[in-house]
Amino acid sequence: MSPSKAAIRNPRFVRGDIRSQPFETRSFATVIAPYGILQSLTRSRDLTASLASVARVLAPGGTFGIDLVPDVPHWSEYERRVGLRGRVRGAQLTLIESVRQDRARRLTTFEQTYVERRGSRTREHHFELVFRTLTVPQMTRQLARAGFRVDAVLGDYRGRPWDERADVWILMAHRRD
Repeated sequence: MSPSKAAIRNPRFVRGDIRSQPFETRSFATVIAPYGILQSLTRSRDLTASLASVARVLAPGGTFGIDLVPDVPHWSEYERRVGLRGRVRGAQLTLIESVRQDRARRLTTFEQTYVERRGSRTREHHFELVFRTLTVPQMTRQLARAGFRVDAVLGDYRGRPWDERADVWILMAHRRD
C-alpha cells in the first residue's frame, strides 16, 4: 500500500479513541503507538480493546510499532518539586511537579501544575498523567493474544539490542493471518 500524492500533500488528521479506531478494516500497512501511549491505558480491558482495534485496521502482514518507557516504576516519588522557572512574554512561569507510585499495580502518576503570574493575577493549569508499565514479556503475550507476532525488541531508535536497562523498549510486531 503506498499513499497517493494527494494524501501526502493533504494529510487528514482524525481525532478518535484508540480502543475503537474509526478506520476501515485492513486499511493500513503500518500502525505506530509512540511515546508510551499504550502505557496510558491503565485498565487491562482498555489495552485489550486497543490491540484488537489495531489488529482490525492493520492489513495482513502489516507492521505494528510500539515504544514503551521502561523505567517509570523506578522513578523516585516526590511532591511539588519546582521543575522550571522563567519569564515568557511578561509572565512569570513556574512548573511544579509531583510523582507518585503504586508499585503493586505498576502505576506511576505524574502531576504537573503550571503557574502563570502576570502582575497581581495568578492562573494555574493542572495536568495529570498515569502510566502503567508492562514488561516486554507481558506486552509480548498481550500482542500474541491480539493476533500479532513480535519480530524484534530493540533498546533504542538506532536498532541496538534490547535489555531491561535500555532507555526505551521498542517492539516491532506483525499481524498474523
